[in-house]
Amino acid sequence: MTAVLLVVAAAVLVVFQPWKLFLDEVVDEALPGAVASAPASVAPSSEPGSPSEPAAPSPTAVAGPVEIARGTFVTHEHETTGSVRLLDLPDGSQVLRIEGLDTSNGPDLRVWLSDQPVLDGRDGWFVFDDGAYLELGRLKGNVGNQNYVVPPGTDLEALTSVSIWCARFSVSFGAAELRPA
Repeated sequence: MTAVLLVVAAAVLVVFQPWKLFLDEVVDEALPGAVASAPASVAPSSEPGSPSEPAAPSPTAVAGPVEIARGTFVTHEHETTGSVRLLDLPDGSQVLRIEGLDTSNGPDLRVWLSDQPVLDGRDGWFVFDDGAYLELGRLKGNVGNQNYVVPPGTDLEALTSVSIWCARFSVSFGAAELRPA
């Protein structure tokens, strides 16, 4: 009997990973895509009578990400706060940026783009796997700022919400509606 109880207890620990509720994984990734361009200068002219010194360089221009959509997390299965921004980067790529995230740690958490509406409370816990969704990767940390590459060709007009999805228990920890900026 004791052996059976030990096996059941071990299985419960492996599946639920309760220690994660007490351990935070903090991530603080930089905002992607801010690139300083080289100052422009003019080469000296070889024509007679023209100035031989280069013109003063123009100020360094900074090309940065452009926000195309944003949202704020609502709580589902676990208290979740923070915001999301969908960014076009200067190189043409797109990134989903999660900022100020604070949620519970959990087993097998993922970041999903979804076509499902964001519903408050328990009504929103299970909806995100009902329609189309795209997994952007494992949640890097349950606290902080993080970036997820959006694959080229993703239909961002159809995928209008973000969920922190627990794949182990098929439940949303929290979600945000993406609204055009």
